[in-house]
Amino acid sequence: MEIKKANLKFKHTPSVRRKTNQIIMHCSATPEGKDFTPADIHRWHLERGFIGCGYNFIIERDGSIYECRPENCVGAHCTNHNSFSIGICYIGGMDENNKNPRDTRTVEQKESMYQLVQYLLEKYHLTLMDIHCHNEFSSKQCPCFKITDFRDEYLKWIR
Repeated sequence: MEIKKANLKFKHTPSVRRKTNQIIMHCSATPEGKDFTPADIHRWHLERGFIGCGYNFIIERDGSIYECRPENCVGAHCTNHNSFSIGICYIGGMDENNKNPRDTRTVEQKESMYQLVQYLLEKYHLTLMDIHCHNEFSSKQCPCFKITDFRDEYLKWIR
């Protein structure tokens, strides 16, 4: 697995996270089949008043993994969970008309997501039960799949 650095310029240095006990999955809520980059999301988050991209990792449609907000830093991706979680976002999550939520992960995105999750679970001594979807903590549909489905997919992948 290769993790590329997005090399984004933040308004100021994000705070270092003191503990890590959750991984929270997200989608970019962008149309199926359309490519967006960490720079796009960074710009959108700056426009919303964030110091920069709120996600620690973004997975592009081709499966490329980018570290956006430094892995060891507090994110801006899930209210009341940022100080102890890592945020992973995949590009997509809406139908091609951008009207309805949909799990649009490509085969490449799924593979990269499983690899990244495996790396993070091992590094931070977490379990599958420490992985969550944004929709568990918010009224949003994000990431447009159920955490139980993701955990089942991941278990099949590691076997």
